[in-house]
Amino acid sequence: MLLVTSRESRRWVVPKGNLSNGLTPHAAAAVEAEEEAGVRGAVCPIPLGSYRYRKRRKTGASLMFDVDVYPLSVSEELAEWKEAGERTRRWFSLAAAADAVEEEDLADLIRSFNAAEFNGATRRKSLMSVVAEKSKVGPMFAWFQRLLPKTGGFFELFEAHAESVCGAANALGRLFNDGQHRAEHIREISEREHDADNIIREMLHTVRRTFLTPFDRGAITSLISSMDNAIDEMQAAANAVDLYDYSAFEPEMRDMVAIIIDCGRLMAEALPLLRDVGANGSRLHELTERLVRMEGHADEIHRAGLKTAFQGYGHEGGSAMQFTVRREIYKHLERIVDAFEDVANEIDGIVIDHA
Repeated sequence: MLLVTSRESRRWVVPKGNLSNGLTPHAAAAVEAEEEAGVRGAVCPIPLGSYRYRKRRKTGASLMFDVDVYPLSVSEELAEWKEAGERTRRWFSLAAAADAVEEEDLADLIRSFNAAEFNGATRRKSLMSVVAEKSKVGPMFAWFQRLLPKTGGFFELFEAHAESVCGAANALGRLFNDGQHRAEHIREISEREHDADNIIREMLHTVRRTFLTPFDRGAITSLISSMDNAIDEMQAAANAVDLYDYSAFEPEMRDMVAIIIDCGRLMAEALPLLRDVGANGSRLHELTERLVRMEGHADEIHRAGLKTAFQGYGHEGGSAMQFTVRREIYKHLERIVDAFEDVANEIDGIVIDHA
């Protein structure tokens, strides 16, 4: 996570500022990030949360301010920016960033952004390993354990596939925000999709040849298929951009892509928690609930974007082809978010069955 110093007290803070006229809150946050930290990228229109802090004004008054915090996936760091001479910027690990800020609510928000703190608790030892350790019969018990049917590397495959999905989502964000290098971004999305195809094939082979599975075989294949649908639609969106040589990305398109990036982050946090569904059921439900809410918000943006496109190109005298191209791209973006909602539903089903 990137933090900057405040101009006067030089304490570590997130870039922030007042709402600008004519800008949505998340767009204003992106402007502040560029001006104060010299970074650009896809900003999600849904806030992570909010915190409150007290700020001393030039009049001497000390007033409380409420801050909505929006996640921005950094794709470009500028060598020069507006407030470069007034602030220091630095990348922190999430744990270090939470310790560096003074506001407790902001520190909690930063910690909630961290998937790693949940992963340690999810990698529990198997029952066999615990018994072996407690009984001090390691070598003999290991020999016995090798005779048991294998349970496969399902969790590793889920997490590897999630890495491909998140990589493709980040590349999609760069594609929709960087017109100069779009061929490279489209190529990366295609390569990530190819990696995901290899992983899902390995997953299906593993399901067939494994005697014991961590949960129902149908649930395993449905979950990995939902994940694969998301990255397939990312490639379809990139192919449409390439086919129609499209570069006039509307704000609504960029907002949907930013939601896609954040959906990928939430999914990547949720999957390791499946290693211990019983212990992590509550957190898994929180993550899936947020994914479902984000899908609903994306639907609203999708409708608004289509309406704007129709008003600009769909009426009599407008360009029907221009509207058709925009509708095609919106369709793929909507399907990506729908696929993430399917992932959330599949995870909820596993939690219901096993938590």
